[in-house]
Amino acid sequence: MKPGIRYQFHHMGIPSDTPREGESYSAKAGMFTADNPGAFRIQWHRFTPDSPLHPLIRTVPHPAFKVDDLAAAIAGETLLLGPYEPIDGYRVAIIDDGGVPVELIETELPDDEIWARARRGEGSLYRD
Repeated sequence: MKPGIRYQFHHMGIPSDTPREGESYSAKAGMFTADNPGAFRIQWHRFTPDSPLHPLIRTVPHPAFKVDDLAAAIAGETLLLGPYEPIDGYRVAIIDDGGVPVELIETELPDDEIWARARRGEGSLYRD
């Protein structure tokens, strides 16, 4: 964590081999995503054998934090993915924090709209 940058917990992503009801599929990422039905924001990620994503993303759970300045938050970090806009209005980068992937997010969207856009497939992650 860098001084001067506000980090706010957003969600936890957990790799899984179990198919789940309501999964969204991204052919670009070779990834199925399902929201956990509980009260906390947990996402399950299931990967195809040919997923192009970094092995740490495919195998290690990751916390995700909203930041107010994505460029400053990732400066000097080892990038595993991004920065890119997987969902319209939602910029993301995933860094390697000592062997743990950490997703950093910059967005002005309210959380309900982020999840709704993801479910509707609105973003480059889901477009062909």
